[in-house]
Amino acid sequence: METRAGHGERSRGRVVMLVDNGVRDDSRVQKTARSAAAAGWDVTLLGRSPDGEPQAWRIGDVRVRLLPMGRPGEPTPMTPRRRAAALLGRLGLRTPVERAYTGLCLRWYGDRAWRRLQPALWGYEHAYGPVVDDLAPDLIHANDFRMLGVGARALLRARAAGRRVKLVWDAHEFLPGIKPWSDNVRWLPAHLAHEREYARYADAVVTVSAELARLLQREHDLPEPPAVVLNAPDRTEAGGRPERDVPGLRARFGLGGTDPLLVYGGVAAPQRGLDVLVEALPLLAGVHVALVVNHPDGPYVRSLTARAAALGVGDRLHVRGYVPHDEVVALLAGADIGVIPIQHWPNHEIALITKFFEYSHARLPIVVSDVRAMAGTVRATGQGEVFRAGDAEDLARAVRAVLADPARYRAAYDEPGRLAEWTWERQAAELDRVYARLVPAAAAGGRVDVASRVG
Repeated sequence: METRAGHGERSRGRVVMLVDNGVRDDSRVQKTARSAAAAGWDVTLLGRSPDGEPQAWRIGDVRVRLLPMGRPGEPTPMTPRRRAAALLGRLGLRTPVERAYTGLCLRWYGDRAWRRLQPALWGYEHAYGPVVDDLAPDLIHANDFRMLGVGARALLRARAAGRRVKLVWDAHEFLPGIKPWSDNVRWLPAHLAHEREYARYADAVVTVSAELARLLQREHDLPEPPAVVLNAPDRTEAGGRPERDVPGLRARFGLGGTDPLLVYGGVAAPQRGLDVLVEALPLLAGVHVALVVNHPDGPYVRSLTARAAALGVGDRLHVRGYVPHDEVVALLAGADIGVIPIQHWPNHEIALITKFFEYSHARLPIVVSDVRAMAGTVRATGQGEVFRAGDAEDLARAVRAVLADPARYRAAYDEPGRLAEWTWERQAAELDRVYARLVPAAAAGGRVDVASRVG
């Protein structure tokens, strides 16, 4: 149940949410902001501009601002350090030297070493910090590890100025288990040091799974386990009824109702294992695959389409970009199977990811690689089949098993309460309890009565 303050009512407190992306493709962040505003909080969501220009719009009652951090493609000055790095690279010495430098910095500076190992993190402070200070929030909600530092430093400045402010850290990933986003030996140690330095300033931590909550509590010696807020669809998404008419998945690709169709919806990256879907197509006569991905024209996706063409199955691989998050479940429902071919990385083993819940609310049988949390859930519920990660033949076996008796797998969704538990409304209620504990009515100038509403 969500609530919204009526006309003329004071808010329950000012919330500033921070995220290191352009907001539009981040359904969790959008839902978090919208639900908080619906519950009576005055919410401003700050993200990073993708083109170096400031942007602003609204998501319902939420004010969204994208902040510039320099234009993509701007030339980077050739500093003496960059010249030295280039020379070491040509001599084949860059990696050993970088590793030694990283170790020395960590030994000399401890967790403060990120300032030398990854000074680009200061760019977030310069872009976001002054804006957060001007907004003077009662609560800062920092999404993921880069925004944790921005939020913690804003909290310390506010408290030094005599203002009460609380910090919520929303940990989407277990950083020690992540694949580095840059081919750079300094990237992960620097970000780990940054997270360790600022984790202690969080007044509350929320995260996406119970196992990740346990890992975070152990990693940062947290006084209590983080609250779990799943990446589940909201009621509109889960019902598969977007506010506007949208073409179905099959119609978008000109497929008939009897063409077997597998769908993958999410990030397109090598560690997501999409290659195995292409390799399995020659083993699955007549089966089509639809990729609904963030970068449909990116180099990785182009490599997949080229490989499909080389295998003679290019006409059965279909690609399109993301749709608005309230259209996702309705779009996916046009497929026969939802596939999660994710590879074995520590961070992939510990949570049910967004697409898992989206497939479930689309009532799709799920074929998932043998990553621990999702494979265990599928085996327990009977909603799909598990295959060995990276094994095209085993993926084809699992797909054939589901296509032979899809009703058996879809029946798992008839279990009372199963899908209701996997809805954003349940998660939003948990998040609101966290907010209310940190910013009680007296601290926010007194909470007014709010009118309950559905959705």
